[in-house]
Amino acid sequence: MNSLDHLSVTSSPDSRQNAIRFGFDNSYARLPGHFYARLVPTPVSSPRLIKVNAELARSLGLDPHELVTDRGINILAGNSVGEGSEPLAMAYAGHQFGYFVPQLGDGRAILLGEVIGLDGVRYDIQLKGSGPTPFSRRGDGRAALGPVLREYIVSEAMAALGIPTTRALAAVTTGDRVLRETALPGAVLTRVAASHLRVGTFQYFAAQDDVDGTRILANYAIARHYPEIAQSPRSYRNLLDRIITRQANLVAQWMLVGFIHGVMNTDNTSISGETIDYGPCAFMEAYDPDMVFSSIDRQGRYAYSNQPHAAQWNLVRLAEALLPLFEQEEGSKEAALASAHDALGSFGPQFEAARISGFRRKLGLFTEDDGDAALAQSLLDSMATNHADFTLTFRRLCDAAAGADDSAVRALFADPVAYDSWAAAWRSRLEKESITNEERATRMRRVNPIFIPRNHLVEAVITAAVEKQDLQPFERLLDVAVRPYEDRAGLEYYATPATPEQCVRETFCGT
Repeated sequence: MNSLDHLSVTSSPDSRQNAIRFGFDNSYARLPGHFYARLVPTPVSSPRLIKVNAELARSLGLDPHELVTDRGINILAGNSVGEGSEPLAMAYAGHQFGYFVPQLGDGRAILLGEVIGLDGVRYDIQLKGSGPTPFSRRGDGRAALGPVLREYIVSEAMAALGIPTTRALAAVTTGDRVLRETALPGAVLTRVAASHLRVGTFQYFAAQDDVDGTRILANYAIARHYPEIAQSPRSYRNLLDRIITRQANLVAQWMLVGFIHGVMNTDNTSISGETIDYGPCAFMEAYDPDMVFSSIDRQGRYAYSNQPHAAQWNLVRLAEALLPLFEQEEGSKEAALASAHDALGSFGPQFEAARISGFRRKLGLFTEDDGDAALAQSLLDSMATNHADFTLTFRRLCDAAAGADDSAVRALFADPVAYDSWAAAWRSRLEKESITNEERATRMRRVNPIFIPRNHLVEAVITAAVEKQDLQPFERLLDVAVRPYEDRAGLEYYATPATPEQCVRETFCGT
């Protein structure tokens, strides 16, 4: 990794006071006032920079060297407001574990503004942990250091894996303590997203029977994310169609790397199709379709295998919010319901198509065969029975496909004979394709990571930072996580599953 890709400061920051040129162009702040609350972040006592994502900053047209000055750090901490910023907390509602809350909103986040990246795309820049807002519901609006480091690492790992996600632009410590179960060091994350529009944003207006608000929001979402449908006579139905497609593809991508979001509430379901809000998220090690890590998910609502069902449930809630607009398009309530039902019916087939296409690539299959879905499921079933590590199984299959013996992958199965039985069917299927073994293995290595942010490694990073003020483990794990497909010598520790003593069975929200 280029040494400038992630700038960090562990000594006193540069004292230059150059103006920070964000080039804000704030479209959401031009929407009606009841869409948000205007306020500035609450200052912190002694901000210090942990990290600036220089490569991401440059892609947004920002100078990363300006961000590490005193002035830049103060903006990233919320102690001052950059030129052109119009800080606001967004209003939204949401279903949380199936229970509807009519007003949630940004309780510990403030949108500083929007910038146009070098790619021509509009991005939100948001501070997370920047103090209380009118939506805080008696919370302190702050973030602890541990969850900030977790989100930085995991969101950047997801980006490196090619999965749509919010990004981490920077992280700072605050010099203040936040009270959770104990007093913890505080931090602020600067998050970048295509937008922070959520299913819950639409629910906020629908719950108030504010059809005009719903229409304004829908038109804004179309203009920002799906401009190609703006002139369609059924633009609101097309909007739902596009969001369904993005969510189906997103959840399939999660499943293909063993990722469990943990809190798939409607307020954590992004209209842009990005992964958002890395609270009690985790990557599986031993494959288990019923795996749950989140300490607050007592019923397994958002278990690994339930994620597609949860996503579809959330999309039903979005369709409900859009029904008044559908009715105007379709001419009657009955036709609106039929249209929504038709759209929602496409989620399952789209998800399954994305999922099986992904598993074909992971297994080195580049043509289609009717038995491919069953072949993939047979492997997953055997992995579950034999406690095989999800990531390493697929990575070691790359070597097996290249012609190496199967001993490395066999060793991952409690009963290696179970692998042998499946491997015979897999090799028979490989014979139906003309691609060379080496080319197959090369292409498999591009989709089967060797490195993921394993839960015990993330927890070790947090423990070192919180208890010892040592950020070197964070630096090292981040360097590994942002190059997930490169099998680098000397990093075997980061690819090794947790021992029973290291195993992390529960992950926690940062609130």
